[in-house]
Amino acid sequence: MRRVLVIATMVVLAQMVVAAQSAQAPERNDYNKAENWLCRPDKANDACSVDLSTTVVAADGALTRETFTANPNAPIDCFYVYPTVSTDATPNSDMSIDPAEQNVIRQQFARFGSQCRTFAPMYRQVTLSGLRSAMAGGGRLSLDQGPGYTDVLDAWNHYLKNDNNGRGVVLIGHSQGAMVLTRLIADEIDGKPIQSRLVSAILMGTSVAVAKGKDVGGTFKSIPLCRTATQTGCLISFVTFRSTILPPANTLFGRVTGDGLEAACVNPAALAGGSGQLEAYLTGQGSLIASGAPQKHQWVKEGAAVDTPFVSVPGLLSAECATNEHANFLKITVNADPNDPRADDIPGDLGMLGKPQANWGLHLVDVNLTMGNLLDIVSQQSTAYLSK
Repeated sequence: MRRVLVIATMVVLAQMVVAAQSAQAPERNDYNKAENWLCRPDKANDACSVDLSTTVVAADGALTRETFTANPNAPIDCFYVYPTVSTDATPNSDMSIDPAEQNVIRQQFARFGSQCRTFAPMYRQVTLSGLRSAMAGGGRLSLDQGPGYTDVLDAWNHYLKNDNNGRGVVLIGHSQGAMVLTRLIADEIDGKPIQSRLVSAILMGTSVAVAKGKDVGGTFKSIPLCRTATQTGCLISFVTFRSTILPPANTLFGRVTGDGLEAACVNPAALAGGSGQLEAYLTGQGSLIASGAPQKHQWVKEGAAVDTPFVSVPGLLSAECATNEHANFLKITVNADPNDPRADDIPGDLGMLGKPQANWGLHLVDVNLTMGNLLDIVSQQSTAYLSK
């Protein structure tokens, strides 16, 4: 009888555990529903259908206007996962499309519509509130776990089953989005047949481990770093810091753990190495992807105000991969000329009491700084992929 009671008790306890786990597990999202996507090529007036017109600010202060047109017949796809931007008060976001998600799509992803069909799922990410709470408590928060990762995995599988149809695809992510995609690539793509459809992976604002001095090994076993613009199936990854504010000892980016490993740094302005000119697309009014009021910025000294959503500043910014005792990073140099009428600096720092937070670097503009270079690379990779 005692043995029967023990077995019965164990069964009841097991049922209670299963019930508790079921109660805690959030309901899966249905990615057949258009409202669960920020961007899809078959979704009318999606978050990627926005004004991306740009004012080009020359060194002599001259302003010209650059228009943008998406390519409805783009031959490849881009699948994007956005960074930590949700302003929801809960630890994980809901699935409502808010201005925060629309803003980051405008800044980081919509412009890729010139090169590819755009796919960007909503997901229940860790919110800004959840991130602040974890950091304030000194805890380590895994941003590639929980409902956020499950959502992106479900969206990816839905895309493969219903939309891909054998097309090449570029995976693009920043910060939390890049962490989620890093896990997805490691678990679902690296070394598997689907890897043949990978045009490239662009994982920004996160630290992907690679074997020191090598282009492969570490986080991914068979996906190398990109070293030419015609190389496909490869990885571009970097974190950005100003040349005047290098990564400190408490840097949040640019380092990894493990013997023989380092954080990958691939310079979109010079894939093979060295320095190159950045083709940045910064916001005209100084707004960032996740901050309070825009960092008001006058792009021409005593000149006309910029009235387009974006600005381009050819020749002002350059980049090269660099290393100090704390991190591997993409060093951003502002090539200012105090004698010309163009502004001598750019917005982009995460500030506190008017002082840049050195351990964050230029995290808030990682993507803006490199956008034009990345578009050029994806264009060449697309051609190379299709010619294989």
